[in-house]
Amino acid sequence: MIYIDISAAVHSKAGLGRYSERLAGALLARRPERYALFYNQGAGGRFPASLPAGAPRRSVRWGYKPWRMAVLLGQMAGVGFDRLVPGVELFHSTEHLLLPLRGAPTVLTVHDLIYKRFPEYHKSLNYWYLNRAMPLYCARAAAIVAVSEATKRDLVQFYGVDPAKVTVVYEAAATHFQPAPPARIAAVRDSYHLPPRFLIHLSTIEPRKNLLRLLDAFQILRRSFPDLHLLLAGGRGWLDDDFFARIAAEGLGEVVRPLGWVPDEDLPAIIGAAALAVQPSLYEGFGLPILEHMACGQVVAASDSSSHPEVGGAAAAYFDPTDSEQMAAVIARLLSDGDEYARRRELGLAQAARFSWDRAAAETEAIYDRLLAS
Repeated sequence: MIYIDISAAVHSKAGLGRYSERLAGALLARRPERYALFYNQGAGGRFPASLPAGAPRRSVRWGYKPWRMAVLLGQMAGVGFDRLVPGVELFHSTEHLLLPLRGAPTVLTVHDLIYKRFPEYHKSLNYWYLNRAMPLYCARAAAIVAVSEATKRDLVQFYGVDPAKVTVVYEAAATHFQPAPPARIAAVRDSYHLPPRFLIHLSTIEPRKNLLRLLDAFQILRRSFPDLHLLLAGGRGWLDDDFFARIAAEGLGEVVRPLGWVPDEDLPAIIGAAALAVQPSLYEGFGLPILEHMACGQVVAASDSSSHPEVGGAAAAYFDPTDSEQMAAVIARLLSDGDEYARRRELGLAQAARFSWDRAAAETEAIYDRLLAS
């Protein structure tokens, strides 16, 4: 039996949760008899409704921090946790937490090494843990899945991982991300009290998302587009006090509006109602929101950093994330040039269609087959 760790999905951990839920669903759809699910239930975890309720599963009920420390200590001491996953032939950790096993190979998905690139953007305890744990996990895993070439390069650069050990497997937008019909957009516009013209940013609010510079660019844009608003769809993350203090200090509360967490079923219509999507992040392991926007028929202005050009291809319009004036200029051009906007919209729909979870599952299965054969 091959076990897939879906703990991040059970705890709705933003991009990591989406990844584990959709990969597990795609793998189960291909060969349901081959897979079982594993997760740390914790205190408030919920089994994802999208996954088959009858799928074989095993779980533990530890708090998040105690479980992380138990796994790290188990790896350091060489203690196997095999009894937690009876009949295990292979275990796939879909977040940065590699279960220590003695009787089966393990696969580790590495999403990013942000803590190495931008250590100041991490809480001290999390930074300590990742720096201590990740080199060990990368060494112990039999194979590593990187979600982008950018992440693979970081693994080789920072940890000296053999490139042959790392396979890049891209993520994809979920199938419900598609252009919303006008009636649905109108209904969501009314229920969320959306302004007539707004930029949409989709992500958890945290420092590497570069939202302070986005505010700088937005202030520049308002000189030419005084009716423009900025909406942010996503929950609060960490170290975000400066961002909210800035909104208050500059009196932007009426035109910059965090929507908080938005249900998946509403996102395509909100994206479709926007004038433009903006993803200014300083660093992304993959940058899934770019594909989600494009799959909904929305044009994207994005930073040219890390994995963004891999994901957005020729469809996105790029800017230097450290240059707020350039960011504003690219956004202004897309808001003003209807021909370019229409061209990039069509390119975006085609770009998003190149990625699929079935393809990701097939490429991931090939890694499993290779390990089990050896």
